[in-house]
Amino acid sequence: MPATVVRFNLVEPGAGPAELAARYRTALEMAGYADEHGITTVQTEEHHGVADNWMPSPFVFAGAVFGATRRIAVTVSAVIGPLHDPLRLAEDIAVLDLLSGGRLVTVAGIGYRPEEYARCGVDWKRRGRLQDELLDTLLKAWTGEEFDYRGRTVRVTPRPCTEPHPLLLVGGSSRAAARRAARLGLPLFPSAHLPELEAYYKERLVEYGTEGWTLMPAAETPLLHIAEDPDRAWAEYGQYFLHEALTYASWQSGDIRSAVRSAATTVDELRAEGVYRILTPEACVAQGLDNLVLHPLAGGMPLAEGWRSLRLFAEEVLPALES
Repeated sequence: MPATVVRFNLVEPGAGPAELAARYRTALEMAGYADEHGITTVQTEEHHGVADNWMPSPFVFAGAVFGATRRIAVTVSAVIGPLHDPLRLAEDIAVLDLLSGGRLVTVAGIGYRPEEYARCGVDWKRRGRLQDELLDTLLKAWTGEEFDYRGRTVRVTPRPCTEPHPLLLVGGSSRAAARRAARLGLPLFPSAHLPELEAYYKERLVEYGTEGWTLMPAAETPLLHIAEDPDRAWAEYGQYFLHEALTYASWQSGDIRSAVRSAATTVDELRAEGVYRILTPEACVAQGLDNLVLHPLAGGMPLAEGWRSLRLFAEEVLPALES
């Protein structure tokens, strides 16, 4: 049975507060429905100052999801570590770990948009050092013991329930990220299918004498939408996927490697590329993928169409996979 993921970033270009409130409520209802139907993970992310209302507060959203569900995990992929106060983030994650019974997974990256750092008043050139401090602080804070933090002795409470600490992965596509993860004995979450980075990480584990593992995205991990008539769906809703693809493309430079990386400039090009796929339930099952990532509200997708996609996935794709 493949891992099943429902992804939310709650983008809606031009939406006002009422429209966004409806989208957020729908996402929570979808998370509850996904939980009831055995979907394993809700995935969300962090971006700031985006004109199309990209969600900036993934941990607040995660808390709401945990309140609406009982089993499903929430993966924050990724939190932009250097933009956060380390002690406050340690507290927030500890509280969510306790509330959820250990269902939170945090992937800590450093981001790739200098404008987000400028907006938050954080020096882009110090992002590596700030990320090192953040990760060190989280691991020390979650022990419940006193430790030195910027010349002060501090203790963080409450202590999380997950042992030895809430699941924390280091995200990225650089050797610096792999070294950072290996030094601390933390799992590595490459931002794309990067076997050469995984090999480098394993070499650094030996060098540092630590233990770790890699959660590597598959070579093929498309973002999915399920429809009974894919041709009609592409014609009516392809614009929403294209909006997201173009937004991501505008953020990524030559040295950024992401699983969501598209060169398409039209809906037809996007469809041919395969990064986003609209499939019938039968075609979705026939792919034989290890990870199925449904993106029901991509790019401002109308709520009713998002629900149709999710219900087809839960009520037709999942039973076929189980059988």
